[in-house]
Amino acid sequence: MAETKEFTVGDTKASNVYGHPKDCAILLEKDVRVPMRDGVVLMANVFRPKAPGKYPVIFYMAPKIKDRFPAFEDYERIPNTGVIRVSEYTAFEAPDPVYWVPNGYVMVGVNNRASGNSEGERFAHLAQEMATDYYDTVEWAAAQEWSNGSVGSNGVSYLAMTQWLGAATNPPHLKCFMPWEGLNDVYREWAFNGGIPDTGFFKMYMTRTVQPGVGFVRQGAQAEDIVAERAKHPTFDEFWSSKHPDLSKITAPAYVCASWSTQGLHCRGSFEGYKQISSKEKWLEVHGRKEWETYYSRECLERQRRFFDHYLKGAKSGIKDFPRVRFEVRERFYEGRTGYAQDYPIPGTRYRSLFLDVKAGSLSEQCPGSEANLRYSALKNTEARDRAEFGFTFKERTELVGNMKLKLWVSAEGSDDMDLEVGLKKFDKDGNEVFFADFNHMENGMVASGWLRVSHRELDQQKSTPQQPWLKHERIQKLKPGEIVPIEVEILPSGTAFGAGEQLRLIVQGHEILQFAYRNHHDETVNLGHHIVHAGGKYDSHLLIPVISAKEASANSM
Repeated sequence: MAETKEFTVGDTKASNVYGHPKDCAILLEKDVRVPMRDGVVLMANVFRPKAPGKYPVIFYMAPKIKDRFPAFEDYERIPNTGVIRVSEYTAFEAPDPVYWVPNGYVMVGVNNRASGNSEGERFAHLAQEMATDYYDTVEWAAAQEWSNGSVGSNGVSYLAMTQWLGAATNPPHLKCFMPWEGLNDVYREWAFNGGIPDTGFFKMYMTRTVQPGVGFVRQGAQAEDIVAERAKHPTFDEFWSSKHPDLSKITAPAYVCASWSTQGLHCRGSFEGYKQISSKEKWLEVHGRKEWETYYSRECLERQRRFFDHYLKGAKSGIKDFPRVRFEVRERFYEGRTGYAQDYPIPGTRYRSLFLDVKAGSLSEQCPGSEANLRYSALKNTEARDRAEFGFTFKERTELVGNMKLKLWVSAEGSDDMDLEVGLKKFDKDGNEVFFADFNHMENGMVASGWLRVSHRELDQQKSTPQQPWLKHERIQKLKPGEIVPIEVEILPSGTAFGAGEQLRLIVQGHEILQFAYRNHHDETVNLGHHIVHAGGKYDSHLLIPVISAKEASANSM
């Protein structure tokens, strides 16, 4: 039997956060049984108004977290997370019931099968079982006596990743969903960066969390060792495709949040999710700030509520008047402007090619007429050149919003492969580096990042666009001695403004550009000897940048 607890808003740490009456009563039903079609029972926590009635339901599904509250007191050990004001009933990266329930919602948190106290014999990350369980949970919630039959989902990170999976099954009672910064292509967006295995956050997270009884896998259950599986599956094959939902099948209305600052994790998948789903009614909100601080900010909560009020309550909330795309153009850390557009990529974007001049160490709008090359150590070296660096100074204010692409002609000396780390930085007119939020919590981050293992350079010609190469990752193409090959590096989406006299600087090297405990790391490198970059003449090495005009971006402002 589920355990029931009653409390009021005034009893919570969020009693003065949301402006709800302090005597507003909330019921918490802990460990409610949610049956799946195969007989497995998932465990849920249900927060609902004490006042009788039928209410719309917002739910989330993730490994173990339903009982992990007060979550953000536990996560104070992670540096620089920002200001997060939530109640002690808020699970990690989940909606706060003390905000949603007094606003007329039931909130349901569900542990994935074989995690926490949910039944199940085996836990596998983002397996299709999660998609089926999402479907069954939606239909269960719609049938409960406290439900009005309208169900939506909400949540950050893993809670968004399960939404992409589940929404692709199109449960009849799923009226809308809100994946807030969540990847959907585990291979390209988490396990590997450009074909290079991530030995940082991916390895740390997976190693720590899948230990039965220690991480979030139920004691007695088996756990998929995805780190070991990654070593067995270095290319994109059936193992990885089974974890990748067919986004085109999704038809439910969606409010998608993406961030310029979750480069190498959720950034790419959030944009791809918005672009690829078939939903006729969808919105994209893009920020360049910290993940959790932004999600729980009052400003964002009010936009979230207007979306759910419309689709779950039928209220005239004004969501239909929202421009389809809201995005931040960053000036520097936590400074910038808000732009609006009706689609993404931003309509009217002009793509400009900036060619590498290896002799001058610059980027130019004209390709140098003569061929030249730059040679640098493939490994970190304090006594010799270990990077290639090129700068471009803007003559007038310019806003770059979207994907960039780096095309290079390269060769290797002393190796048959190359791991490339690519970074873009901003410098002000006085030569000082301008920093941005990066990988969730960093405050000294870059404009944008890209990676490529050169043996993974084969492009999918059908999916690639001029501004965004799509790597197949299906076969390994090693380099022959002295072979010079063209490569295209996907630079992850970003939105940054450059004033007159400010510089965009391109960095290409074989080791980490940024060091941060919770960021990507690539210790299992193929690098040896030297990398050689060829440019000029027949070697059209260049950086493609997306330029928008402030007039076009603001044409649909509210």
